[in-house]
Amino acid sequence: MVNMPRLVIAATRSGDGKTTVATGVMAALRARGLRVSPHKVGPDYIDPSYHAAACGVAGRNLDPWLTGEDLVAPLLLHGAGGAGVAIIEGVMGLFDGASGRGDYASTAHVARLTGSPVVLVVGAAGTSRSVAATVHGFAGWDPSVRLAGVVLNQVSSGRHEALLREALAPSGIPVLGALRHDAALHTPSRHLGLVPAGERPASVNSWLPRLRALIEQSLDLDLLMRIARTAPRVLTAPWSPPGDPAELRAGRPARIAVAAGPAFTFGYAEHGELLAAAGAEVVTFDPLTAGQLPDGTDALVVGGGFPEVHADGLAANAALLEQVRSRAAGGMPVVAECAGLLWLGESLDGRKQCGVVPANARMTGKLVLGYREAAALRDTPLLAAGTSVRAHEFHRTVSEPGHGDSPAWELADGTRSGWAGPGLLASYLHLHWAGVPGAAARLVRAALARRAN
Repeated sequence: MVNMPRLVIAATRSGDGKTTVATGVMAALRARGLRVSPHKVGPDYIDPSYHAAACGVAGRNLDPWLTGEDLVAPLLLHGAGGAGVAIIEGVMGLFDGASGRGDYASTAHVARLTGSPVVLVVGAAGTSRSVAATVHGFAGWDPSVRLAGVVLNQVSSGRHEALLREALAPSGIPVLGALRHDAALHTPSRHLGLVPAGERPASVNSWLPRLRALIEQSLDLDLLMRIARTAPRVLTAPWSPPGDPAELRAGRPARIAVAAGPAFTFGYAEHGELLAAAGAEVVTFDPLTAGQLPDGTDALVVGGGFPEVHADGLAANAALLEQVRSRAAGGMPVVAECAGLLWLGESLDGRKQCGVVPANARMTGKLVLGYREAAALRDTPLLAAGTSVRAHEFHRTVSEPGHGDSPAWELADGTRSGWAGPGLLASYLHLHWAGVPGAAARLVRAALARRAN
């Protein structure tokens, strides 16, 4: 059993301000001297980048779809080890889950799995007394989800706040505070949501203190912590990366290069931990500035991000593009997701890229978003043929053709996509390796086997 103060910051809907509130609360609690463990419900990579900036540690995701229900609480405890409090930011509205599956993978689902009290952010613009009906409905919808407090956002004036508090008083649900609109706290967005914090570090460093000050002035942080401490003990053990296979630790460890920098900001913290547990040495590099792969690279991992925003810079790094193409053709194991697929293609919006896969990518106006079920059609460095996975997809690009003679995946609807081979897995699908047992160790084995040949 683990006693971990924690709470979920949820909202009635997207746009109510839960990312602003959650990030500000994290920063304010850290300023009080607490070690804060940041978490995000769902597969989103962007919000955790702001959490990481606020907390000084990696933001982590809790997603029952990607990892399975049984790993949600253990992953929370793993990320929060040694922390004074865990703050879990929700996704969309409190009860919005995977399409067609009720509230599965919703904020409410994760709150139940982790036994966490919920603080509800309510966008109050354009309403007064009706806010009580909204909160009453959310509080009573699912008795297994404990709504322990409310934060009012988009409040226009002191008079407006007084009306809202008066309406909510009979509910018995405490109002932790009210936030006024502050244009200085606007966070820029583009085609996939907020601009990741890693792409705007200077502006985030100036934005965070103002946000922290607003939260400190507007919210009752003592009450918030009292709510967090009411969370029951977690009756499970923390997750830890399986591994330490003896055969993978003989001799020089496999060196696995992981793309990072402004163009490749998406990745789950557990992936590096899984690779290290399997005996690998993980080295990051920035494809915008690195003239070559890190010395001694045995395998390459290229996750998600925004190469479409940085296509000119990536194209200008011709020496690295040629090295990646040549090394991949020579059998170096390569695993690429979404942004990685675009970079490995022949071109991106007309700019030359690596040419590892014979596909051309371009931006479109169509958002592709959702959870996926898929089966691996071929052996790859990450998975054996026949492996079933749960994944997610999130992009506004198209890569044509979608696959060649050796597609990577067959989706639940029969669609085939991606590129696969003994040394390659490249597709739009994002996986969470904690939910795919043995994947990291398989990649390390592939890296060592290639080095030996």
